[in-house]
Order: sequence, then structure tokens, then C-alpha cells
Amino acid sequence: MTQQTSNALKMTARGVNVFYGDKQAIQDVSIDVDMDNVTAFIGPSGCGKSTFLRTLNRMNDTVASARVEGQITLDGEDIYSSGMDVVQLRARVGMVFQKPNPFPKSIYENVAYGPRIHGLAASKADMDQVVEKSLRRAGLWEEVKDRLTESGTALSGGQQQRLCIARAIAVDPEVILMDEPCSALDPIATAKIEELIHELRGRYAIVIVTHNMQQAARVSQKTAFFHLGTLIEYGETSEIFTNPRETRTKDYITGRYG
Repeated sequence: MTQQTSNALKMTARGVNVFYGDKQAIQDVSIDVDMDNVTAFIGPSGCGKSTFLRTLNRMNDTVASARVEGQITLDGEDIYSSGMDVVQLRARVGMVFQKPNPFPKSIYENVAYGPRIHGLAASKADMDQVVEKSLRRAGLWEEVKDRLTESGTALSGGQQQRLCIARAIAVDPEVILMDEPCSALDPIATAKIEELIHELRGRYAIVIVTHNMQQAARVSQKTAFFHLGTLIEYGETSEIFTNPRETRTKDYITGRYG
């Protein structure tokens, strides 16, 4: 049994600290992300959950004052080592943002963009296949198959977010990070994204940041509760929500603060 668990382990973080200039945003966070479970990061606004999420594919590199300490590995390899190709890393660890951000290109080109850059399709027929497969996995193919030449920005908000998920999937990532992917969407679009997360589970390691506790309870099997830049508690979602070990977790879950 232990053998299987170690195979499923995708990313590990050990003793991670994040600083913006002199300000410490994340303190000593250690966590494992595996293939079999969707992991949710919850906690009040400004608690560091998105900052920590961004360390997992080095998005913090884009912030001049940011500094990351500690170790984060992907399949046992240190992602902050000097030999790590960051472009390649971000293909392996894809990201879906809070606001849908399709490129101002056609639906087809939005999905084909990554595979083209990374040379993942040898011919137009190959590319057509990649685009269709990615849109199918993102639950969008039936809605857009007759309008692939239309602009991605012409889609509804929920469709745009699924297009962004298709775009992330198209480069065949191993991990998908989602930073509050539903906070700009209506309840129906949100339900579709949640359904999609269920379908993608096990195929990719998925980490979702959400401020919506009901959503965390619905989509995740593991939950990490952050408060003031510290990881307070991490465990099975059902345990965290029904029987948290820490008072601060309990206070947050029962709505005493947040």
C-alpha cells in the first residue's frame, strides 16, 4: 500500500517561506500534493493561499521583490534549482486564474497556442486532434465545435474559464493549479467547473484555492487551511470540516472570522 502512495505523490513543499521585500507572506509551509486527490487551499482573504499556490509553478518569479526559501519538488526534482527550465515547468504545472483570461484569438488558437510553442503537434491534423481532445476534456467541445474560428473573448464567462482550462490541458500538464477559478462566475457556470474538476481528478494533480468553503467541501479530498501566512492544518477534507484538530480551523469553518 505504501508503494502506491509514494507513486501518487506529485509535488512536495518543505519549509517554504515567501518574502515580498522585508515582509514575510508565507511562513514555514510543508505540504504534499498527490495525483489521487484534489487539494483545496482555504482561509481568509490575504492569508497567503494564493501566494503559496504561485510558488508551485514559480509565478512569484514575476514579482521583482519576491523571494522564496525552502524546497519545492516536482517528481522529486527541485523546481527552484538553477537547472530548472521555467517555461517547461509552467507547461508541466499549468495555472487557471481567478478571472478567465482567454487570448484575443480564436477559440482554436487559444487551445493550439501552447502545443504550438512546445512543438507537441507535428501536423495540422495532429493539432486538430489536440484541440478537440482538450476542449472535450474541458467539457466545452459540444458548445464550440461549430465556432472554433470565433474569438475566445466572445464566449460567456463560464465558457471562457473552461476554455482557459482547455488551454492549460492542451500542453499535457501533470499538475493544474486553480486560483479561485469560480469567483467571477455565476452558480450554473460554477457547477460546471466543479463537475469538470471531478472529471479531471486522477488524470492531473489538482490544487484549487477557494474562499468558498462549500466549494472546497464539494470538490476536494484534501484541504489545507491557511491563516496569516501559516499552514494551520492539513488533512482529509471530511475531517477538516467535521472534526478539525485546531481551534483556529474550527473558528474559521464555523464562521467566527474570515
